[in-house]
Amino acid sequence: MDKKKILNTVDHTLLSQTCTFEEIKGLCDDGIKFKTASVCIPPSYVERAKEYVGDRLTLCTVIGFPNGYITKSTKIFETQDAIKNGADEIDMVINLGYVKENRFDLVEDEIRDIRKVCGSKILKVIIETCFLSEEEKIKMCEVVTRAGADYIKTSTGFGTGGATKEDLELMKKHVGPNVKIKAAGGVRDLETAELFINIGASRLGTSSVVKIIKNEKVMGY
Repeated sequence: MDKKKILNTVDHTLLSQTCTFEEIKGLCDDGIKFKTASVCIPPSYVERAKEYVGDRLTLCTVIGFPNGYITKSTKIFETQDAIKNGADEIDMVINLGYVKENRFDLVEDEIRDIRKVCGSKILKVIIETCFLSEEEKIKMCEVVTRAGADYIKTSTGFGTGGATKEDLELMKKHVGPNVKIKAAGGVRDLETAELFINIGASRLGTSSVVKIIKNEKVMGY
């Protein structure tokens, strides 16, 4: 697969607890240079990153991250604040406790309300597949579809596992036609990236792919 095609699916990501704005600037520089789909960064850096990149790059940030168990009103405030600061895309984490209680109505209401706040901005819903049964994954595909999110996303990268071939195949089978798939966590080489894209992932949450291509010194960069 053409490396440019892979890069165009990448949400170039840096969400470590100790990351600095200098590192975020480097991430943005890579995103612009390699034409990644976006950079995914902590909410506290969105405003400064927007000032730094202007309209040259799509900015993504995370909401309710990484545990997802803050209140809906707090997630709504976080979303409003992120958009005000310049975020173009929102990756929100669901409340996994509600899933385990079979309160899918509460999960759906939360996604639907955040979808309204996002307006024209892209909303991705992180379901953290490593903690879910197959039945729960299927149910979440249905919930995310009904709630009107743009993407279903496998993982935060802070759980016990990341995207797998099996989970992506399951998502592809059970999400609605208007919901795209983002594979995150575990995308550490070009072979895995290509496999996940071929299965049906429209986005990849990773920084490894960009680093590999930078080190290869390919594509005339």
